[in-house]
Amino acid sequence: MTQIDLPSPASPLKIGTRGSPLALAQAYETRARLAAAFDLPDDAFEIVVIKTTGDNQALIAADKPLKELGGKGLFTKEIEEDLLSGAIDIAVHSMKDMPVQQPDGLMLDTYLPREDVRDAFISPSLTSIHDLAKGAVVGTSSLRRRAQLLHRRPDLNVVQFRGNVQTRLRKLSEGVAECTFLAMAGLNRLAMADVPANAIETNDMLPAVAQGAIGIERRTSDSRAADMLAAIHDQQTGQRLAAERAFLAALDGSCETPIAGLAELDGTTLRLRGEVLRPDGSEAISDDQSCPIEDGAELGRTMAAKLLDQAGEGFFDWKR
Repeated sequence: MTQIDLPSPASPLKIGTRGSPLALAQAYETRARLAAAFDLPDDAFEIVVIKTTGDNQALIAADKPLKELGGKGLFTKEIEEDLLSGAIDIAVHSMKDMPVQQPDGLMLDTYLPREDVRDAFISPSLTSIHDLAKGAVVGTSSLRRRAQLLHRRPDLNVVQFRGNVQTRLRKLSEGVAECTFLAMAGLNRLAMADVPANAIETNDMLPAVAQGAIGIERRTSDSRAADMLAAIHDQQTGQRLAAERAFLAALDGSCETPIAGLAELDGTTLRLRGEVLRPDGSEAISDDQSCPIEDGAELGRTMAAKLLDQAGEGFFDWKR
């Protein structure tokens, strides 16, 4: 085995991240796993907070859909620029925020063990979408969740609701909406057991592709980072995301397109469920198939082609 030139407090490995509480929790988890894998102190790693366009408070306050503001790159552009320039050594990302293509010179092939994939229904007084009165105001910044909600409950009034976990909870307490939705993974990683959350089963609301997964990006040429990250990579998460992200890529999806997908493993079998919706929720097309784990990415592409064919002309009007 090749000897790895390990970092030290005098020459730490620089971990780039956004500055939100959830992003920092993910960076700390990455640091803890690397420190444990190589028996290193925490200060052999430096957490470098990078402000991204998506963290701009004016944008958050505007409550506009991400699609109008620039899509997924909002949360990654500045971090990837620092990675390419060598200002940081690795970057930690929420995988559901990541474009399916990485910039030249960068690789994304390390995933930490996946958290709860489900969405959470958040309300101080209600426990489920079924409890909402006709015409109730519901807050979400996710086009996927909006479409899924309106498909099931076209009577709901869905309003834009952007910001991190804390911002959204504050808006809820101010009465901007009766409920909102977050990822269970984020609540768990922030140990926010006090939040009035109820998990929504995946049969009721299929999650975003790669929801609950943390990915770690590095320079393609950095063999030291590659060797270190290999020690903390979770193979099963990688296998699941290979199928989900192939499905997303074949649909030309971003985090602001109404696409849902979830791969699950059972022994040597991978089950993939996929769903595409019109943004107004008026129509949804879904599929559910299984295959050997190693064929997951191919199944993702095949399923996407099938759904595109079923959808026909004009269904994906958000692609214009």
